[in-house]
Amino acid sequence: MIYLHKILPTFVLPIMLVIIVILIGLIKNKKKLIYIAIGVLYIISTPIFSNNFFKLVEGSEYRKPISAIDSADAIVVLSGMLEINEVGDSTYIEWGDPDRFFGGIALFKAGKAQKLVFTGGKMPWNKAKKTEGEVLKEYAISSGISSEKIFVTKDVENTADEAEAVRELISPRKKIILVTSAYHMYRAQRLFEKQGFEVISYRVDYKAAGNSTLTVMDFLPSAGNLELTETGIRELLGRIFYLIKLQHI
Repeated sequence: MIYLHKILPTFVLPIMLVIIVILIGLIKNKKKLIYIAIGVLYIISTPIFSNNFFKLVEGSEYRKPISAIDSADAIVVLSGMLEINEVGDSTYIEWGDPDRFFGGIALFKAGKAQKLVFTGGKMPWNKAKKTEGEVLKEYAISSGISSEKIFVTKDVENTADEAEAVRELISPRKKIILVTSAYHMYRAQRLFEKQGFEVISYRVDYKAAGNSTLTVMDFLPSAGNLELTETGIRELLGRIFYLIKLQHI
């Protein structure tokens, strides 16, 4: 199922749609379609579009200071920030979005909860022996946190799995501080609330650029901005999927 969740959205993401429209234009000799596709690709690859679009996905709430976060029974840090590479007997960790980890550590050290939970993110195509949660636990211990205070869920593949795994690990009807990327919080919070948790959101890893003066650079396309646009669209597709799914549970 996870393969379908990852592959199917590809066919409705901008880059695939642009390719399809260009192919149709070439086959039917419709230059207008090709020009339209190129124009759309240009627009969604510019900072002025991708940043403003992604701000809508992330929401208007800014990152809260830790002092403004209420205490809870546990801090739950979602996976999705590491790439684990095993070469021979050596393991190499590549960090993608470390804000989730550091946000969870900062909350714990501020005394916001007595339990720190990492989810055991691991895709079926990932051949690494350790899950993301197990690796993060090791880093948390090296940061001075007692191993007795750290918990790791079973293997999970997506956000819905994470919510169910945390429910199995700690009792539902508990208050948790949920730590994840800002753009991902809307969907994650609702999935955890569906499992019976009272959720305090702690958004990190904001990707959209802050307010700045408009310059010529905002109109220059780049692969990074195209990726930002596609990440936002993929997240919106995930919200729609889980909204439909939750209504039928």
